[in-house]
Amino acid sequence: MKRLFLISMLSLYFNMSVLAQEVEPTWASIKQRGYPQWFSDAKLGIFIHWGVYSVPSYSSPEGYGEWYYRGLMTGDTARVNFQKRVYGEDFTYRDFDSMFKAELFSAEQWADLFEKSGARYVLLVTKHHDGYCLWDSKYAPDWNSVVGGPKRNIVKELTDAVRAKDMKMGFYYSLPEWTNPLHIWMQDDDDSISDYVDNHMIPQFKELVSTYKPSIVFADGEWNNSSEQWHAAELISWYYNIVGDEAIVNDRWGAGSDYGFRTPEYSSGIQKTDRPWAECRGLGRSFGLNRNEPLHNYLTSDELIRHFVKLVSAGGGMTLNVGPAADGMIPLIQQERLLALGKWLEINGEAVYGTKPYTKFYEMKPVEVRRHDSVIDFDWVRNSPDPRISYDNFTATWTTTFTPEYSANYVFEVEVDDNATVFIDDMAVIDYNPAKDEESQSNAEEAANWRSAKGSVKLKKNHDYTVKVCYEEKDINAMMRLFVSCNDNPKSIFATETGFDAVYECMQPYVCYTTKDDVLYAIAIEYPQDSLVLELPRPDDGTVITMLGCSKVLPWSYGDGKLVIDTTPLKYNDLQSTAAWVFKICQGK
Repeated sequence: MKRLFLISMLSLYFNMSVLAQEVEPTWASIKQRGYPQWFSDAKLGIFIHWGVYSVPSYSSPEGYGEWYYRGLMTGDTARVNFQKRVYGEDFTYRDFDSMFKAELFSAEQWADLFEKSGARYVLLVTKHHDGYCLWDSKYAPDWNSVVGGPKRNIVKELTDAVRAKDMKMGFYYSLPEWTNPLHIWMQDDDDSISDYVDNHMIPQFKELVSTYKPSIVFADGEWNNSSEQWHAAELISWYYNIVGDEAIVNDRWGAGSDYGFRTPEYSSGIQKTDRPWAECRGLGRSFGLNRNEPLHNYLTSDELIRHFVKLVSAGGGMTLNVGPAADGMIPLIQQERLLALGKWLEINGEAVYGTKPYTKFYEMKPVEVRRHDSVIDFDWVRNSPDPRISYDNFTATWTTTFTPEYSANYVFEVEVDDNATVFIDDMAVIDYNPAKDEESQSNAEEAANWRSAKGSVKLKKNHDYTVKVCYEEKDINAMMRLFVSCNDNPKSIFATETGFDAVYECMQPYVCYTTKDDVLYAIAIEYPQDSLVLELPRPDDGTVITMLGCSKVLPWSYGDGKLVIDTTPLKYNDLQSTAAWVFKICQGK
């Protein structure tokens, strides 16, 4: 034990010594510095998307509200029609500035809510892709919250309030802008960005960071350019040297950076990485408030807790987004979800904060969902077909009977993001396994990467054919469509009189593990009525097992490679938690 303590102290001393060194503007020096331990220990942060886009608060049900301006720029029918119908023909996006009043905004109330959620850091979008700043930036003199509608320095007010609650304060900062005259992002040539970077982005970034010294910098919008074009190494090293040891950056700095805490967006997390990571996601499908979003898009409190537990068990964390309204009020449903998570963490936080992954993350079981789908025409974006199915790594199988009206050559076509196979009477008409390009985690709004494949087959009139379609989702976006055409008829979504029998399958955790200070935590996300069976090495004879929130010592036995915890002593009044129950396994000495 003394040897382990000595090794831990030496490791801590080495990490602190490396962090304390001056960081050079090279990737070698930046990577040698490593990452501050506080971020990996924190597990939970709050993301805030709030700006002039919070006035319309509108997108498709699955879209991002903060991308409203981009929709107007590209002629997105839904957003353009909404703009004209609600605000008038001559109303422009910049006119929203005067409507962005923030009249109910209280930084202290926000910080109090975030503290009660159990968050250890807060990440404010200081400037999104529309270029609007929540501080008095001299590089956006007429497009910021101090001279605009709120007449307030949101960055300063919230930074002060968050730090008063002893939480870390971080800033999201969009590297490019959609309408900056020095470089109009997504319109001007990608390689013509140097003037914008040198004369706007870098000085504005340094203005923000040197004034408020955030503990986190979350860069975004990097994906069309290289880290060299963004001067990423220079900016990161400068930031580290000015803020100090607690500073950390994310991984969105352009091609070639290969550094920063990883930021999977709306995912099942990461299970293999040598870097810290935290999934970023909203409580619903959007980051900025989207008033067009249906209730079922929101995670329930139980779903939120279970999802969070899975991320932590895999060694990561979560930066959970809230999207306040333009008046500064965080919607009540979002507040309720945060408070429910915080209540759970009050009881079970010792199994979360400062923990590390166990030698295995989960106990897994197969999950199958059967349903009827009328057609195969799905764009789940970064979600799943059913709450019981994982966001990534699931399969879908559809079967139906097709009776052609004509004897002809039929062309089947799939539009898909991952693997798909189409069988007609057990013959593979399409067998598509694309090499998946690496998709940026930061451009989900425009990341849909449909690929298509075709196959033809001769079919006879009035003959019944069995059609079987198989889809394998790997990660990030999930989308699948099936078309058919014959003779001179244009392609259309393939449909039959009976529709499709659909089977969705995945593996899901039912127990998640974390560990800290020689204690193993088994987090059951299904309550074990009589016993909890864990495939673990045999514990020492003196091992004591309890459930967090209850002082009762639980009997246990071991056999056939399984630890069996007797849960029958636990009564209803002993259960202080919902959604997930933590069993603390303290090995005997």
